[in-house]
Amino acid sequence: MIVNGKDREELSGGYRRTTNNRMELLAAIEGLGSLKERCKVTLYSDSTYLVKAMTQGWAQKWRTNGWRRGKRERAINPDLWERLLRLDEKHMIEFRWVRGHSGVAGNERCDELARQAAQGRDLMVDKGYENETQSRLPL
Repeated sequence: MIVNGKDREELSGGYRRTTNNRMELLAAIEGLGSLKERCKVTLYSDSTYLVKAMTQGWAQKWRTNGWRRGKRERAINPDLWERLLRLDEKHMIEFRWVRGHSGVAGNERCDELARQAAQGRDLMVDKGYENETQSRLPL
């Protein structure tokens, strides 16, 4: 959900197979990507994964390290982190965590939109997830 003063726009969508973390990232990416010009944004999310990775510099460090979290461990969701980092470079974003399911009206509405989208028909294919999952399967 995008709120600008009294104006409000709701965006939603879903994928047939994905993860909650990918959907949290995609929600941020789609919302920020819908902005037509450089903006100052406060992005609220109940995803500590998203908020900490951006506010504590984890995502930037993963990118710098070739999408590695350490010497052996690959970073998860590099396709989405790359997109989010590019949007972060374009906009002036303050990431704020909000407790989920705590009665915060905007967060509750976003959860409702997400549930509705997940139950939709003809869900899109999350190629980043399904391709990554396929590449990890044993031969």
